[in-house]
Amino acid sequence: MNIEPYLFFNGRCEEAIEFYKRALQAEVVMLMRFTDSPEPTQMPLPPGSENKVMHATVRIGDTNVLMSDGECKGGAQFDGFALVVNARDGAEAGQRFSALADGGQVTMPLGKTFFASSFGMLRDRFGVHWMVIAAA
Repeated sequence: MNIEPYLFFNGRCEEAIEFYKRALQAEVVMLMRFTDSPEPTQMPLPPGSENKVMHATVRIGDTNVLMSDGECKGGAQFDGFALVVNARDGAEAGQRFSALADGGQVTMPLGKTFFASSFGMLRDRFGVHWMVIAAA
């Protein structure tokens, strides 16, 4: 069994993909726009949303993160969960944390804890919650 997160950016998916490419060296495995669909979407979309992302698979490290613009209504909500970055060491944790925090909000600064050499939490510029941890 494999569980993969699916994030709906409500109109900012392409911007998010570009951000994650820079911040986490994400790789786009597949991207389909609403105009690429062989059948008309059953979802009501605002006018001008035809070129928005219907579905994307983005590989971050060893994990696929599925993404979409969803209904393209703006105001994406990412509450009740966080994505975790397991860094090799404190240096990588610092690099990933800083990159993800750019334009976002740090909710717990990266630092040493009783369970990790580096741990911190943030909400990125899209509102996605992240935890960055380096055990050693």
